[in-house]
Amino acid sequence: MTPDQYCQQKASQSGSSFYYSFLFLPPVRRRAITALYAFCREVDDIVDECTDANVARTKLAWWRNEVAALYAGKAQHPVAQALATVVTSFKLPQARLLEIIDGMEMDLTRRRYADFTALKLYCHRVASVVGLLSAEIFGYSDPRTLVYAENLGMAFQLTNIIRDVGEDARRDRLYLPLDEIARYDVAVTDIMHARAGAGFRQLMDFQIERALGYYRDAFAALPAVDRKAQRPGLVMAAIYQTLLAEIRADGIPVLTQRTSLTPLRKLWIAWTTWLKG
Repeated sequence: MTPDQYCQQKASQSGSSFYYSFLFLPPVRRRAITALYAFCREVDDIVDECTDANVARTKLAWWRNEVAALYAGKAQHPVAQALATVVTSFKLPQARLLEIIDGMEMDLTRRRYADFTALKLYCHRVASVVGLLSAEIFGYSDPRTLVYAENLGMAFQLTNIIRDVGEDARRDRLYLPLDEIARYDVAVTDIMHARAGAGFRQLMDFQIERALGYYRDAFAALPAVDRKAQRPGLVMAAIYQTLLAEIRADGIPVLTQRTSLTPLRKLWIAWTTWLKG
């Protein structure tokens, strides 16, 4: 299996909406974004799958060294090998890849966030940085496109948080800001034990509106000249906004179930959004 094939398998097996967003890219950019996505999956899986935090830290430290080796032309891991031409061709900064690892490492030390300011740093590292790197791969001519990418990454991560509240709670993780939980008179223990009352619905409505606000800010910042190049992000936004609408229509059952769209529906949204340009 070649490095590119490894990355392709990693991406396709995930079933992520991100995968559908770059299906229609030209081969060179598609291989590049697939390699970046595979990198994100590799480091994210370490945190999700390692039950021992010290083992996870050791593995993330290995990846920090591997990123350094990648930029020194000595990559060993197939994902890093696939990224070797990508970081050069698209001028991806080494610091950005390390920042993604910083974000993943936060999951080893923090299971609660006092307020949105603290949560925003986490979202920036694990999602907005990916958006900024993706924008480089897709191509842009107006620097305002980076504002779009930053906001879109934030919107995506907030959507993930909303969708996965119950799943995260079962791992003793809570990404809803504690001060906002208190504001809506919701007990943290109720969230952790999947007990949803009226206050929880109001809390989640607020989270959904915040995410939608970031989508609006992203779209407003995207210059017309770069819209076509940045279509993959628009595809994923269409899929994720549909997901938020489904969650809301179902009564926000995020504590007990994980709402998802079928692969066929994702593909249809991706295709129709891509055609619209």
